Amino acid sequence: MPNRTPRARKPDVDLFDQSLAARMEKDAPLAARMRPHNIDEIFGQEHIIGPGRLLRRAIESDRLFSSIILWGPPGVGKTTLAMAIANSSRSHFEILSAVLAGVADIRRVVADARERLKMDGQRTILLVDEIHRFNKAQQDALLPHVENGTIILIGATTENPYFEVVGPLLSRSRVFQLQPLGEPETVELLRRALRDPAHGYGDRQVDITPDALEHLAHVSGGDARTGLNALELAVESTAPDEHGIAHIDLEVAQDSIQRRAVRYDKGGDEHYDTISAFIKSIRGSDPDAALYWLAKMLYAGEDPEFIARRIVIHASEDVGLADPMALVVAVAAAHALQFVGLPEAQLNLAEATLYLATAPKSNSVLAIYEAQALVEQEGQTQVPQHLQDASRDAKSLGHGQGYQYPHDYDGHHVAQDYLPQALVGKQFYRPSDQGHEKAIAERVRQWREALKK
Repeated sequence: MPNRTPRARKPDVDLFDQSLAARMEKDAPLAARMRPHNIDEIFGQEHIIGPGRLLRRAIESDRLFSSIILWGPPGVGKTTLAMAIANSSRSHFEILSAVLAGVADIRRVVADARERLKMDGQRTILLVDEIHRFNKAQQDALLPHVENGTIILIGATTENPYFEVVGPLLSRSRVFQLQPLGEPETVELLRRALRDPAHGYGDRQVDITPDALEHLAHVSGGDARTGLNALELAVESTAPDEHGIAHIDLEVAQDSIQRRAVRYDKGGDEHYDTISAFIKSIRGSDPDAALYWLAKMLYAGEDPEFIARRIVIHASEDVGLADPMALVVAVAAAHALQFVGLPEAQLNLAEATLYLATAPKSNSVLAIYEAQALVEQEGQTQVPQHLQDASRDAKSLGHGQGYQYPHDYDGHHVAQDYLPQALVGKQFYRPSDQGHEKAIAERVRQWREALKK
């Protein structure tokens, strides 16, 4: 028999695959290279992974025993947090994309998880990215295995899980809502990318102006991926000068993120001046101007809840009873903002703005301030006897004695005094002659005339 050289056993890790993985990691987008590997590197989300928080304790102690749903807009770190959990756990980690996977993939993962648990006692954590893309049947296929502990599910979704995840699966999971990064956090994230020599641009000379950095952070809208992508484009597309320094100013930043900066300081004059112009345009019944100032605030990143609150306030302050539906529309728009969110809710805010700007106007509700000033001036005033509560001391003290029940009279009205004795005849409410309030003014006039007789 001829001598044969034994064939070498194929290594567990293919060197070509290893080389390809290293090359892909090096050439990956900046956002992928800068992805945190543990919870200490994650920016923001202090409300769920801050020191002492439940989820952080569970991750640090590797005791994530119940399934969780991570809910939040794109770029806030849902997948990053899931990967940080994987890196901190002794459990086996699997990832499925709900866009690509089906029931067969779920069955494969579950079968492997069951075998792993039986043979090695190792748990399996399954990340289902975009879990809202799974239909009911696919979500139901997960349910028994989540319930019996074969897999621990981490569902990541940009949609409201209370609408998009089936009830039985949701009831067996804890929902954590991730918030968009604040601008200071995004700025620091971008600075970290500029400093990092291994994954970012720390090995290059990059000079970026503060206003350019702030613009990238502001326009990214709390989406870390968007901010990092824009920074990468700015750096990679900017040729260095003769000293090897790449200079990035506001104009370059605007080109990189394809959005021009609007002069708007949310804590300064522009904030107050713009909201003032918005309200004065509503009060002045100019729907075009009102829409313009609304558009400017939304474009500049003003807090939409702040805008909604001002709309609700001025529905009463500037329209009031001239059109009582104004307040209904304003509150509905504020609720829609909570329910729908931006960008779609800008339509609701625009509808409320147009309604208020085109409605008849009355500021008669400001009478509350006059009444409050008189209360402060008068101090303690006695409630007239006939208005006092008759359910307690009517017999012994005469509370309620002499009160005339309006529904016993024609027109459900009877002329009697309701103010303290010292203020009888005082008028706070002065109805306007606009819209619906014109009819109210006539009724109030008749009632006051009857009281003088």
